[in-house]
Amino acid sequence: MSCKMTEDSSDAQIKALKRAADDTPVEAEHEGKKLKTEQDERKYPKKKVALLMAYSGKGYYGMQRNAKNSQFRTIEDELVTALVKAECIPEGHGDDMKKMSFQRCARTDKSEKDKQIIFASNACRKIFCELSDRGDLYVGDLPEEDDLMSGDRSGEEKYRIFMRHRYNSCVEILLENIGHESFQVKETSLCTLMKFVAAEAKHPLQNPDSSEHFCFPRELLRNLVERLLSEKEDMSLLISRFQEFLEMDDVRYYVMSSVRDNIYKVMSRKKKAEIPVYKNNVFTLLSNINIPTQGPKMKKFLVRQDYRLDEWKVAKLKEHKRAFEQMWLMFLKFKLPSFMYKKILVILHESIMPQMSDPTLLIDFLSAAYDIGGAISLLALNGLFVLIHQHNLDYPDFYKKLYGLLDPSIFHVKYRARFFHLVNIFLSSTHLPAYLVAAFVKRFARLSLTAPPTALLILLPFICNLIRRHPSCRILIHRPSAAEEPCDDPYVMEEEDPAQCHALESSLWEIKTLQTHYHPDVAKAALTINEPLTEQEEDISELLELSAFEVMERELKAESKTIPLEFDTATELLKSSREVLGVHFSLE
Repeated sequence: MSCKMTEDSSDAQIKALKRAADDTPVEAEHEGKKLKTEQDERKYPKKKVALLMAYSGKGYYGMQRNAKNSQFRTIEDELVTALVKAECIPEGHGDDMKKMSFQRCARTDKSEKDKQIIFASNACRKIFCELSDRGDLYVGDLPEEDDLMSGDRSGEEKYRIFMRHRYNSCVEILLENIGHESFQVKETSLCTLMKFVAAEAKHPLQNPDSSEHFCFPRELLRNLVERLLSEKEDMSLLISRFQEFLEMDDVRYYVMSSVRDNIYKVMSRKKKAEIPVYKNNVFTLLSNINIPTQGPKMKKFLVRQDYRLDEWKVAKLKEHKRAFEQMWLMFLKFKLPSFMYKKILVILHESIMPQMSDPTLLIDFLSAAYDIGGAISLLALNGLFVLIHQHNLDYPDFYKKLYGLLDPSIFHVKYRARFFHLVNIFLSSTHLPAYLVAAFVKRFARLSLTAPPTALLILLPFICNLIRRHPSCRILIHRPSAAEEPCDDPYVMEEEDPAQCHALESSLWEIKTLQTHYHPDVAKAALTINEPLTEQEEDISELLELSAFEVMERELKAESKTIPLEFDTATELLKSSREVLGVHFSLE
């Protein structure tokens, strides 16, 4: 803030002084003193005052002066009072701000403060990493700072203890800044803390133990993970930035252990409380953890431990898989919202199960998800398929539950393509009993009566493929005895057990009905059963993602053929004709 006060100078008075000096020295001197005395009474010297202030805001009511409310103290009130006492401002001008020219320049914006925090964080990183490399941080159980001056410690030891306390204070502030409103501050604090993790792993601040953890700073990393798994603030963006450090094998292993312990602590404390932000943060962090599958040993470390490396758990792939498994199983004990169920089930068979030491431990979670119904049950099929086919899991009544999922909603869910792909795999075995395949064929045929055209273009080739795959079901295409009682269908749609629905006693009259469908492509697909089915199955993979928009675009882009009706254009048909057409109609 700068303050500048000016008053007009009188050129005439200056000229008078010069003339007086030129005439007689005595009179000029007397006249000059006289004018100067009169000028001092009404003119003050021009002064420029520049002030640089740091304003904390405590005890004041704003920045600018408000003379009308003298009971409230502002920064400019104190400033004007100080300038008057220093004779920089006349007392008569102190109450009138118009007589002073203040040029205010305040730098109190948040971005500037954030830059200062970032600068300070980077400076602390350089300072304490250098102190760690030089061995200037106290190693071992840290004494209290109040006891620093007592005892017979040397000056060097006192210095190291003092700097270790400063280091701990810096770490606490950086952990608090993980929850700062500015992402740049969060990111800088995160990177600085990870630099400290690397520095402590290289130069431990505790005496190395003989356990499997060796010298890794587990406590510092655990505190960082606890801040990332906030219960009140969404940390998804910062966790994505943290993924860079999860590529290090040692960091990933101790992060997984810390997440498992943190989940257990929160579950014990919160019991059945709803903590959606925390669950979302945990899922984001878990989904960013990927274990490399190449080789039985790990090779990429933040700080390599050459001493007894073969005994270090972090260097073994099976230990990583065990930690990964325990972390996910602990998280899946939560009561999860439906949208998170779907997210987990989508990535379960590709990103979670292959990285577990024993994927069969997920059977309880998958069974519970399969019993929920709807889209969640459809997505649970992927995980169950992996357990059944790759891990020889005996799942009772699997096909019965799969049969129960077939309802009109499967044509309108987001995961329709995935569902038909999995059902096609489940029904691909030629060892399935005929009554079971017939039940699925008949159920699909009945649902086709109310299905949209896009679903029918998938469903009809799919039904034909099932019949090709299981020749014993060809009897459903043509049953001569059905003509005697056309209105009586023995198939029971409401029956949940495919063995009791009497599907083999019925026929596919529903597909015959679809041959008169309003959509020409559907009618053409339904006509397939009128001809003997070929041995080669139709490829439905390209139809699984078919949408109504694509069907409409295909029809709009189709080129219509011009059909000629006559070689020459008719000109005399309605001209000068005395017949009925000529009387009542005209080409004009």
